[in-house]
Amino acid sequence: MKVVLQRVKQAQVSIEHKVVGKIGQGYLLLVGFENQDTEQELDYLVHKIINLRVFEDQNQKMNLNIKQVEGQILSVSQFTLYANTRHGNRPSFTEAGDPQKAADLYQTFNKKLSETGLKVGTGEFGADMQVELCNDGPVTIIFDTDQLQK
Repeated sequence: MKVVLQRVKQAQVSIEHKVVGKIGQGYLLLVGFENQDTEQELDYLVHKIINLRVFEDQNQKMNLNIKQVEGQILSVSQFTLYANTRHGNRPSFTEAGDPQKAADLYQTFNKKLSETGLKVGTGEFGADMQVELCNDGPVTIIFDTDQLQK
């Protein structure tokens, strides 16, 4: 599982010119899955994301988590996080998870995020989406559960 987390002042995702998910201050998450992902990875990343301290406190130190600033999350599925560009110039996506399993994991991931009490907006799995954001900082962090094994 891979997640690109961007701290944002605001973000939204649209499908066919219709906004389907919109947040204020918080995180835009670009989320990709591979076939061996399990709920263990979901639980680990939900915990990391919710407790990550990248919002500034009164001393301008990154010391507050998303709950402490009453932030929101916009979660967007993105299988292209598993692009393999080692050979040639056209990416291969064979490392991305089976679409049905990935869709199920994406729904479960979003449910687990919502269960923390945060507002969670989403895109639509498999749709052609347009994502707009105002990156704050910028602060961008990449989580890759493959690195947990190393």
